[in-house]
Amino acid sequence: MSPIIGASTAPIVVVIDGPAGSGKSSVSREAARRLGFELLDTGAAYRALACFAMRMGIDLDAADVPEQLVPKLDEFLEQYAIALHPDERWVRLGEDDITETIRSTELSSKVSAVARIPEVRATLTELFRTLLHDTAAPGIIAEGRDLTTVVAPDAPVRLLLTADEAVRIQRRSSEKGGEAAQAVVASVIERDRKDRQVVDFLTPAEGVTLVDTTHLNFEESVQRTIDLIRAARPDAPETI
Repeated sequence: MSPIIGASTAPIVVVIDGPAGSGKSSVSREAARRLGFELLDTGAAYRALACFAMRMGIDLDAADVPEQLVPKLDEFLEQYAIALHPDERWVRLGEDDITETIRSTELSSKVSAVARIPEVRATLTELFRTLLHDTAAPGIIAEGRDLTTVVAPDAPVRLLLTADEAVRIQRRSSEKGGEAAQAVVASVIERDRKDRQVVDFLTPAEGVTLVDTTHLNFEESVQRTIDLIRAARPDAPETI
């Protein structure tokens, strides 16, 4: 296990968990931008893996998904790449840009099929730990699921962003633009149901700070996040 260094001379590691629509992705990106930190979107790796599996002809609704996918994890890691600068948004498999592909509602409905496989979670956990440990920036914010409890339980700043389900659905509908509202609603509810089988993303673990964004606007959510980072690490850089 790669250590997530928390000493004041080391890069500041911030991990943020939360369900879809809680605001964790947009808030994490803006907080990272203002602090001059890197940003790690861990959910993108699971989405990219689902995309990879479908391209390999694996039926993600089949019972033997683990047997088909686990032997190909090394091949996936060789192809996978993601931007870590908060002002850049790209995800690649080899030479192919899959940034938009992995955000579709159709693919979102398949992510849990790969995320629930223990070998997948173990492999990607080690990838995330390596990226957090190796950052050359003053700090890095990682956002996703089970980061505060499994990936980096020793990180100096651990937050759980959440919001009421109705608010989260509304936010996701706004993000999806032209996609049918009913499809977005169904996707959020189904993802919540499936994800609860893998990780508790609504109750903060010991030492994790809960940030309920139900009644916070975007700017308030960003500022609250930055304030919590500064409270834990007063040596954090001045915001841009």
